[in-house]
Amino acid sequence: MHIDAQQENGICRLQMEGELTIYHSLEIRDGLMGHLAANTEIELDLSGVTEMDTAGFQLLLAAKREGTRLGKAVRFVSHSQAALEVIDLYNMAAQFGDPLLLSARQ
Repeated sequence: MHIDAQQENGICRLQMEGELTIYHSLEIRDGLMGHLAANTEIELDLSGVTEMDTAGFQLLLAAKREGTRLGKAVRFVSHSQAALEVIDLYNMAAQFGDPLLLSARQ
């Protein structure tokens, strides 16, 4: 999993590329929490997520909850098919509160 960060108009945009799975969970968690601590608004682009399992889903949920707890905005955009499948599996679209849109590449 690779996370590319860019700052634009006060928003930290994180482009996630690769597998959002248990095998990368510590690396992903540390990266997400570090960006969350350093920014007031984060947008995670999920269009590059090729695989997501329960651990990956839990990391996204934890980032969303931690952002809410800290009063920071955390949004998920451009959901890949892999991300949509897991969100749908757990019937959690409403919990995320973000529009579920496929990336333009799909």
